[in-house]
Amino acid sequence: MNSATQTLRPQLERARRAWRGSPLPAFFTWWWGELRTLLPARWQTFFSGGNVWCLLHHHDGEWSVRRSGQPQTSAPWSDTLDAPEQQALLNTAVADVDRQDLRLALCLPQEAVLRRRLMLPEAARDNLRQIGAFEMDRQTPFRVDQVYYDLRELPGPAPAGRIAAELVVVTRGAIDAKLEHLRNAGIAIDAVDLCNGDARLGVNLLPPEMARAHRDPRRRLNLSLIVTAVLLLVWCLGQYLHNRQEALAAMQSQVDDMRADAQKIAQLRKQLEDSTGAAGFLAKRKTDSVAVVDVLQDLTARIPDDTWLERFTVDSSGRVGIQGQSAKAASLIDVLQGSKLLTGANFQGVIQRDPATNKERFFMDAQLHKPSAGKPAASSSAGGKP
Repeated sequence: MNSATQTLRPQLERARRAWRGSPLPAFFTWWWGELRTLLPARWQTFFSGGNVWCLLHHHDGEWSVRRSGQPQTSAPWSDTLDAPEQQALLNTAVADVDRQDLRLALCLPQEAVLRRRLMLPEAARDNLRQIGAFEMDRQTPFRVDQVYYDLRELPGPAPAGRIAAELVVVTRGAIDAKLEHLRNAGIAIDAVDLCNGDARLGVNLLPPEMARAHRDPRRRLNLSLIVTAVLLLVWCLGQYLHNRQEALAAMQSQVDDMRADAQKIAQLRKQLEDSTGAAGFLAKRKTDSVAVVDVLQDLTARIPDDTWLERFTVDSSGRVGIQGQSAKAASLIDVLQGSKLLTGANFQGVIQRDPATNKERFFMDAQLHKPSAGKPAASSSAGGKP
């Protein structure tokens, strides 16, 4: 055992105790058992992995083995046989157990050990073996170097701030001969335990440095499978996020296209409204205004024959300017009073006589009379001179 393993051992032991003390192991055992019963019988054996404890018993010079929790024992063999024969008999007895799952424990009878119940502080939970060595002189008549021991936490209630524990001790002389015989026979064991009915008690009196080291070839495969599962999970999550981002980008593109279409529609609507407004303005302007042709026709019909126009203007406000010559310019006011197209006719400036034509030169202005809504501008039907 290297120094790194020794450093991590307390943390690993704390994690194991926390796991065993939680309800999760019982739940997963039940859950896995229920799942396994749904499989075909041939597959149930394949998926029934896990440590399988087999208990070695020694009585009257003979060895026997049985599974923990089962009363049936194998055929006994004598400890006088040579090592290959004993190994073959052991292998025959545990032939139905996968070699990777096989765990061997030397099972001692109850009368071979000394057991003491202790009440310890909760802080001692992480260093039970060291506490066992410290309590050895107080609880037993032996020293630590004279015994194999283990200290286990007992289930059940305990006073607040304390835990119930049991110190299990066996003298080295009681089992050293058996351990030496097993080593000589080439049989490696994983624990030294007590028989508790048909099962083992759950302690390990074997010092850690004497325990068999297991190299589990499944561990690398299991780690690879776990890493692969984690990578697949990360990949699935990444693929899901990627798909969501692509869907979001597609939706955003659709929204942008719809926004562009909406802007085009708004522009077209504005153009239509502007065109409609312009058309309405022109129609209204046309309806509200009087045609210049109608005004000229009205003036032609009203002014006398001795009058002619030299200039005729109409500005945007409907102001009409009339300039010309007439034999009797003053009478033009009365002539235009009856016009339905012009109103407010007045002379601008003074009337002057033109020596060349002997006519009166005048300048008048008037205001176009806007027609009433729904009524077109009236035009005179009377004829006049061009």
